[in-house]
Amino acid sequence: MLWLLDRYSPYSAQNNADKYPETCRIFTLKESFWFALTSFTPQGGGEAPKALSGRTLVAAYWLFVVLMLATFTANLAAFLTVERMQSPVQSLEALARQAKIKFTTTRDTSIYEYFFNMARAEDELFRVWKELTLNSTTDQSKYRVWDYPIKEQYTHILQVIEDTGPVATAEEAFKMVLDNTDGEFAFIHDAAQIRYELYHSCYLSEVGEPFAEQPYAIAVQQGSYLQEELSRAILELQKERYFESLLAKFWNSSARGYCPNDDESEGITLQSLGGVFIATLIGLVLALLALGIEVMYNKRVGAGNRSVVQDINIKQPVNMKNFDPNNMDLPMDREKISRISVAPVY
Repeated sequence: MLWLLDRYSPYSAQNNADKYPETCRIFTLKESFWFALTSFTPQGGGEAPKALSGRTLVAAYWLFVVLMLATFTANLAAFLTVERMQSPVQSLEALARQAKIKFTTTRDTSIYEYFFNMARAEDELFRVWKELTLNSTTDQSKYRVWDYPIKEQYTHILQVIEDTGPVATAEEAFKMVLDNTDGEFAFIHDAAQIRYELYHSCYLSEVGEPFAEQPYAIAVQQGSYLQEELSRAILELQKERYFESLLAKFWNSSARGYCPNDDESEGITLQSLGGVFIATLIGLVLALLALGIEVMYNKRVGAGNRSVVQDINIKQPVNMKNFDPNNMDLPMDREKISRISVAPVY
């Protein structure tokens, strides 16, 4: 568009060589493309067009460039801020290694028993390893290592849970998580119930993958006929995909609905930039209108200063050889009439 405006505008540098004798920038197709690229740099696009229509388009384009650069800078800063605000804990191992986030679980549940048994297993392995290295009759150099070969991960997790204090119910723990606005408290619980609460609350988030998975079972009296009946009924329900339908009904992510914080980490969408493009289009329309006004004004000024034709009589001088002052009846040379066109020069 800049190339077209500079080419057809009667007030551009390339159409007014007499008015701009010094070397001016001619916006050819290649020069216009280079001007558009360099406008994004700190040094700017350089010399602007001379015509009003070209300058109107350049002003709209510069407004577009400024807004786009400011939007990109703000979006990049927000993205980096969100990256820093993300939870540093993404697994159970990361939770055990850090000391900032406190966590707990419910007392007298399978989750608590899991950590208690794992911590006791680590203690037992440490005792066995110590006896193996101290009382073994084999070469002791085989057991000389720089680090203890068994991680005391679950022992540390159980210690933090005991220091924080196990809760009596899951509702109490969820309330503690919601009350801690700094995000420095976590609740370790059954994955199904956590996912259910997650889909019904916008202020909870799930971190990491499920661990220590185990199937559910129904206890009956040993030798009871209910064992076969219940097993057969469960198999029929699995065959009919009944459990999958319940999973889709109660553990469906779409049931969470819209949360006000869901889009905080998203980038700027095309809809939010609609005003920038509209402003640029308005500038383009104004530039085309300015081009039309320039053309019409140039034609009107040219019509007002039409060429003026004058008749000038030029007489040839008298031949001095035949000139007699006393005889004025001598024929003179014929008069020659010339027509001279006088027109203004722009």
